[in-house]
Amino acid sequence: MPELPEVEVVRRGLAPRTVGRRIQDLEVLDARIIRRQVGGEDRLRAALVGSTLTAVARRGKFLWWRLADPDGADTGEALMGHLGMSGQLRLATADGIAVTPGADSEGPASDPLRHRRLSLHLEDGTRVDLIDQRLFGGLWTSPLVPAADGALAGVGSPDALLPEGASHIARDLLDPAADLPSIARALRARRAAIKTLLLNQEIVSGIGNIYADEALWEARTRFDTPGAALSQRRALAILRAAGEVMERALEVGGTSFDALYVNVDGRSGYFARSLSAYGRTGEPCPRCGGPIRREVHMNRSSHFCPRCQRGTAPSAPDAPAISPRPR
Repeated sequence: MPELPEVEVVRRGLAPRTVGRRIQDLEVLDARIIRRQVGGEDRLRAALVGSTLTAVARRGKFLWWRLADPDGADTGEALMGHLGMSGQLRLATADGIAVTPGADSEGPASDPLRHRRLSLHLEDGTRVDLIDQRLFGGLWTSPLVPAADGALAGVGSPDALLPEGASHIARDLLDPAADLPSIARALRARRAAIKTLLLNQEIVSGIGNIYADEALWEARTRFDTPGAALSQRRALAILRAAGEVMERALEVGGTSFDALYVNVDGRSGYFARSLSAYGRTGEPCPRCGGPIRREVHMNRSSHFCPRCQRGTAPSAPDAPAISPRPR
């Protein structure tokens, strides 16, 4: 599943090639991809065709475009999207050939036409394709509401307005407005395991399984350490480690293990070769040389070094890490 760095790579790829362009047409090839759209395809088409994309922003794993009407006035709603488990937003030219990236990156590049579910046709001939093999992602419109703290709504946002559909999501660790001491106190107020808390998008958004394992390895903390057992200093160290790991992943295009995550040009990131714990079961810990171990906790695999990641006895979780809403 794409996590924060991968979604930010996509946002950065979309911004220069879509912002300022008018939507000329909407093509829906599979209605399941717009299942969250109130009013269905007719409502989506009415909101988009003729509108101009004025900004592309992100909070956690949510992306959204701001929309302006033909007179240039903000429409009061956003086109928001979530990539789910396997979603891709890909750019193509009018003849369907994928846009060539400026520099090669490693990993597989998937067929840009496979599992295409929806396309936005822009006035300059660019086509934005939503490709989703498993159909857990989607695009839909959502009215804008003020951010609770009054700060810019997310990375790339022009103001404090965000889509109502993302208003339940906490700020992420790459957001300049994120209050790390407050997030640390929220972690320490719970008895749940620290990894469960890092995955709770209403505490801190954007972190998934990969970067939680890597952050906890960096901070020398076991995945099942209760949040309430952490000092404020340790909780802050974990959050800073998570932010630093995701910044490093962002620099190399994110983490790709297969063709389910690629950037807007169809290329994969290569942070996988820099991972210290995730997916390294049985390999030597880069820090102490002990074997990396994998354990299942709360139905999720956790990768850690039992020699240099220490913690106290785990406690029963006090809140679920996942809700039915997209995270």
